Amino acid sequence: MIGIFIRERRSWIVMFVALQLLVLFVAVLDPSVPIASLLYVILLSSLLFAGFLFARYHRETRFYKSLDAWDDTCDPGDLAEPAGPFERMTLDKLMEQSERYKRDSSMRQIEHEEEKDDLLSWIHEVKTPLTAMQLIIDRLDDEKAKSRLMYEWLRIHLLLDQQLHRERIPFMENDLFIERTELAPVVHQEIRMLKSWCMQKGIGFDVSLPAAEALTDAKWLGFILRQLLTNAVKYSKASDIIVESEREDGRVRLRVRDFGRGIDAKDMPRIFDKGFTSTSLHQDAASTGMGLYLARKAADALQIRIEAESAPGAGTTFTLTFPRQNDFARVTGM
Repeated sequence: MIGIFIRERRSWIVMFVALQLLVLFVAVLDPSVPIASLLYVILLSSLLFAGFLFARYHRETRFYKSLDAWDDTCDPGDLAEPAGPFERMTLDKLMEQSERYKRDSSMRQIEHEEEKDDLLSWIHEVKTPLTAMQLIIDRLDDEKAKSRLMYEWLRIHLLLDQQLHRERIPFMENDLFIERTELAPVVHQEIRMLKSWCMQKGIGFDVSLPAAEALTDAKWLGFILRQLLTNAVKYSKASDIIVESEREDGRVRLRVRDFGRGIDAKDMPRIFDKGFTSTSLHQDAASTGMGLYLARKAADALQIRIEAESAPGAGTTFTLTFPRQNDFARVTGM
């Protein structure tokens, strides 16, 4: 900061030095002026000027030091008190801009909340005719047509469900209920939802859950499993999908393993990125690239570590590692 202060006052310093040289020049031209006395005056004035700069440095840089260390997420009123009119003008402008940004941010937040509420309301409205369609499809006698219609119905249902949870995830902390949750009912419920799709593709499930409980929220765990199972069914041919659990080092792990086309090694670091689909089947318009991204977001809020292992042609394994009681206690005070 002292270097900046010297550069800012450079013109004044140059002016002072020029005046002293001018006095010396006059003394050289006029022999009647005593050089020794003049040098003494110049020395005293230089010391006085240096002391003046030192005092002004601490006074004039106090505000700018606080401005340099200022976190722009804080209020400008937390800055040091201005020492002069220019600093006061700077602070006033900062306060004015801050108030304007706060008003704009508040308006944008209100607009976002209204749009979110409208979208959630629309999704719930659409679910009503979807339920009616499911009842109509169930009454069909043509099994082939029934199977195809149920598949298309399921696709619409899963997309709406994904969008619904996408809007809720930023506020999911308000909706969490962490408890000892039995894994079997959650897993079997998600499998039943995909039954018609699995029957059409000849896919079965091998479920083994010796570690029967985990500390989590059942509803949001169901959403995470829905994304993993949907991906497993989507990218697998006729085979079994393995869902198993275990307890190791005091932690419960739940694995979902398929024997589908797998994931390329170059894609693995990006599979949880928002909107990422695939580099090998980039033209697949049916993939939204949101399922694993939303699963990771929900898992992070539940303190679940989600990991993936895969190889092309060898299938993919997703592992959910649930937190221990103490992990939640440190964060939530449970």
